[in-house]
Amino acid sequence: MELELNPFKPGSGLRPPALEGRGPQIDAFDLLVARSKRRNYDRGLILTGLRGVGKTTLLNTLAEHGDRQGWLTIGIEARPNDAGVAAVRAKLSQELTVGLRRYSRKHKLAALIDPLIDIARGFSLGMGIGPAHVDISAGGRAAASGDIELDIEELVETIATTLHTRGSAFGLFIDEMQDLDRDLLSALLAVQHRANQREWPFFIIGAGLPNLSAVLADARSYAERQFLYSTIGPLDPHAAADALRIPVERHGGAFTDDALDLLVDASGGYPYFLQEYGKAIWTVAGTTPFDLEDAELAVDVGRRHLDDGFFPSRWNRATERERRYMRAIADTGEDTPRSGTVAAHMGSTPSGVSDVRDSALRKGLIWAPEHGRIAFTVPGMADFIRRQPTQ
Repeated sequence: MELELNPFKPGSGLRPPALEGRGPQIDAFDLLVARSKRRNYDRGLILTGLRGVGKTTLLNTLAEHGDRQGWLTIGIEARPNDAGVAAVRAKLSQELTVGLRRYSRKHKLAALIDPLIDIARGFSLGMGIGPAHVDISAGGRAAASGDIELDIEELVETIATTLHTRGSAFGLFIDEMQDLDRDLLSALLAVQHRANQREWPFFIIGAGLPNLSAVLADARSYAERQFLYSTIGPLDPHAAADALRIPVERHGGAFTDDALDLLVDASGGYPYFLQEYGKAIWTVAGTTPFDLEDAELAVDVGRRHLDDGFFPSRWNRATERERRYMRAIADTGEDTPRSGTVAAHMGSTPSGVSDVRDSALRKGLIWAPEHGRIAFTVPGMADFIRRQPTQ
């Protein structure tokens, strides 16, 4: 097969050649956009799921659709550490200005939008790691009082009121939303709540790990009623097969049934893994249709690539003690073991390992699907750990 024609693209946020199995989420956002055009405003949307299920790709797809439908779309990605807090706040301020300028040019609305750009320029979120503040050097400008919640509210109200006259909307798309710092997250949720009450066309569309809903509810108790929540999981076998088959058929290729079944089974239906195995079989197969021998070799090659890049990015940033804890999770052989079972595998008690459990949770290495149970945030992580040599 010609390597330069390989349609598969494993990577964070890279659009797959065939976006399969996400119809319900796309339809829900389509309805939100359609209702907003009629000034009939609904809730925002929250996408949750493990790493590798395609949340970022789906979030980007929704943002692009909103942009095509005349929305003002702003995108940011949260980060978990102190440096990330400063970077995200600065990025939000920058993207507001850039997004408004882009919207003004695209829709030829300089007279309407340029005053908003001036307000956005005066809205500069603090760069420190403490509570956010607003740069008041603009001297009396709107959205520059120094109170993050009030300033975001004033900015959103001004933008949304302007867009309301056009039947348009303001969409803020936030990836890794569980990592937003508490002050900014709380302020955004409060402003979204105010927008819902006052019927401003402002919508937060967020994506994050499965614990995101709990993070939002902890920040603001009413957050559970603010959004339509949608869990993004692995693709069902039919959609997973289509994600491999359709791109290959577009190039005149094909799979034998047993080859396609093997790749779907090896991937577990996870979109990232499907892209990795799809890229591998295109590379290793000499001719089409791809047969079972090609698929077996592709699984070996794809798994090596995952072991060299996808999994180590999590494993290597864990401390030695966190790795011991993660290995204990893998050793239980359960998908969602009890914390006490994991502690026993470490020769300790739940209270004796609570600190390392909490640190692994904060890093997003694991999550708590329910009280007293834990699980990896990355599919296949347990198998990867079991493949690693013990010290």
